[in-house]
Amino acid sequence: MWIKLIKNDLKRKKIIHITLFIFLVLSAFCISNGATMLVKLSHSIEELFAKAEAPHFVQMHAGDIDQAQIDSWSSSSPLVNLQQTVAMINIDGTNLSLAKKQNPENNSVMDISFVKQNEKMDFLLDEKHNLLTISNGEIGVPLYYKYRDDLKIGDKVYVQEEHFSMEFTISAFVQDALMNPSLVHSKRFLINELDFNALYPHGEIEYLIQFQLADKKQLTDFSLHYQTAALPNSGPAIDSQTFMILHALSDGIAASVIILLSFLLVSIAILCLRLTIFATIEEDFQEIGVMKAIGIPPSYIKRIFLSKYIFLAAFSCLLGYLISLSLSPFLYTKMAILTDAPSNQIIDIIIPLLASSFLFLLVVSFCHLSFNRFRKISATEALREGSLATKTQKNNWISLRKNRFLPVNSFLGIQDVMIRFKTFILLLGVYIICSFLMVVPLNFLTTIESPTFISYMGIGDSDIRIDLQNVRESDQRFNEVLNYIKNDPAILAFSPLITSRFQVLDQDGKWGQMQVETGNLEAFPLVYLEGRAPAKNNEIALSYINSSELDKTVGEQLFIKRGPSDDEKQVTISGIYQDITNGGRTAKAVFEENSENILWYVISADIHSDYSIPEKIAEYSSRFSPAKVTHLESYLTQTLGQTINQVKLITIISYITGLFVSMLITILFIKMLLAKDFSQINIMRRMGFSIKDIQIQFLSRVSFIMLASVLLGTLLSNTLGPLVINTIWGTLGASQIEFVINPIYAYLLSPLFLIVSVMFTTMLSMSSLKNHHLMNGK
Repeated sequence: MWIKLIKNDLKRKKIIHITLFIFLVLSAFCISNGATMLVKLSHSIEELFAKAEAPHFVQMHAGDIDQAQIDSWSSSSPLVNLQQTVAMINIDGTNLSLAKKQNPENNSVMDISFVKQNEKMDFLLDEKHNLLTISNGEIGVPLYYKYRDDLKIGDKVYVQEEHFSMEFTISAFVQDALMNPSLVHSKRFLINELDFNALYPHGEIEYLIQFQLADKKQLTDFSLHYQTAALPNSGPAIDSQTFMILHALSDGIAASVIILLSFLLVSIAILCLRLTIFATIEEDFQEIGVMKAIGIPPSYIKRIFLSKYIFLAAFSCLLGYLISLSLSPFLYTKMAILTDAPSNQIIDIIIPLLASSFLFLLVVSFCHLSFNRFRKISATEALREGSLATKTQKNNWISLRKNRFLPVNSFLGIQDVMIRFKTFILLLGVYIICSFLMVVPLNFLTTIESPTFISYMGIGDSDIRIDLQNVRESDQRFNEVLNYIKNDPAILAFSPLITSRFQVLDQDGKWGQMQVETGNLEAFPLVYLEGRAPAKNNEIALSYINSSELDKTVGEQLFIKRGPSDDEKQVTISGIYQDITNGGRTAKAVFEENSENILWYVISADIHSDYSIPEKIAEYSSRFSPAKVTHLESYLTQTLGQTINQVKLITIISYITGLFVSMLITILFIKMLLAKDFSQINIMRRMGFSIKDIQIQFLSRVSFIMLASVLLGTLLSNTLGPLVINTIWGTLGASQIEFVINPIYAYLLSPLFLIVSVMFTTMLSMSSLKNHHLMNGK
């Protein structure tokens, strides 16, 4: 009997059930993919680090090394389990071409290195996380370039100098546990040992001094021991935790936004179910009364109605789960660490199944609670009234007699919304969420595409940036560049900055390491979360993550020193800024740099409007080679290009979803309202109201709710939206991102698309009113 009832009911209310079915499938698909993506991302990062046998501590060093000294120190340290020193051949971008000889990496922000496969740890893997073996004449190219340039197996890579050239054929794409993320401005190309030896004399040599520890919990102690041992340290030192954070930032943003989208859709699904259940009770009110009158217990009636939703929820969640299995590879194509990664049955199958099952249980539980309404239905009332009685209060302030401005039908529609606001609040909530779905990802996309987003990377806004890092005699080269820029009439303003390593006393009383950028901080100032830029020799500004880890705020004191044997210096924290680079752990000051431990040099400059920026970049690139000269807009694109592409895809999906959901919920609501107001519509028809009059009243109701939703949705998008985004980015160093809003898209086109789609759907849903006289029996 239940199967027959379910079958007949599904046939009788096709539009409502098809709409609900589609919506539940969409919710199951999103929650399955969101959960899978987060778990898969976490698992893939852990698996990549495990299979690559990633080091726990890496010291980059430009210059000569004494490997015997390193070996002696490592063997005597109880903290060290394994040590390896990796030589990298740094190739200037002007000498490297990918796929086409005429397109060298002239203005790339990446430090390009050629390496051979390692022997002890830090192995370079293929896309399936297998150990890569490269033959003579072949090359393994980092995944970053595969997605940036759409490279394919068989494409060529050229290294060409004035009196030397080499040609390689791409045979694989490299998964690099240390340097995969676009935020890491170093990329390793894997070549055969014979090719490595041939190339060795033609590039700058840099070393990665790597350690695996017996207990990685002692990473802080090890770092301090290394820095106090007078070992090679002419370069940044990075630990495995920082590498993992950079991986999570590069690919995790997409997963986080999809999870947010999933929760919003599940919220709408619950509201949608409530609407559908109430519509069902309204339409079947008399049948429920008859069943109660002949003695059928409320619990049995509840099971009859509930069984339909159990069946619908089970089928929808199962289909959403199956679709997520088939389409999930498409969503992962822009996530470098997930693409073609080894399949894991538990993650690929069980996690989305658990997520879909969670949605199913949530739907069934909500239906179970909603159908408790049957107990309040009186058989006599149901047979007499024919619909669920709604108590309304008299509101004199919205009386038709006092209306002086609106047409009668429009006023009656708005009056009905005000009187029965509880009925319409569900529609208001859904439209607000739809507006949120459309506007927040769009605002976030315009924000990270904006040139001002560079400030969240701890960089002042300038036209060009010149980087000198890991270059022989960098200090001499830096002074040469600086002297030339000082006398160049094309330069409007410039700021030389030097990053060096200092030691800092943490809250546990232990000395750690800190990268401090010193120099002219006034020419291209940052926006500070708190306080201001340092102006005196006894002041320092900390990045957000540094201030959080040191548990320091503006006005408090900090102890720093240049080296183990140097005197401590007490400095006052003048400000806190945002920075998502270098793991978010940086600082800025105006006191003298640590000349014994300089990491890199940077010169930022603005170009006079009478000169061409591209031409000046080309001139400086040629004159200052191998220094990197970058247009700041290009710097942002190269660093966050992959993340921007992911957010673009999610924005499109979210935008379409918002429009689609608003149309679906409008269909459901209008169907429910027509069922609920069936008797009232009959009375109005007898009073002389035409079908057009009633349609105008319905349009007025929906329009009023729609306009209120757009206003509230826009308000929430610009208040709650940044709060959600800041929660995600706060763990990465940017805790207060201000949206850069395109008013045409956010305030005009998005609301217009939403209003037009809802109005069109409303008119379409009310087409059944034309046949109302047939239902009346006339």
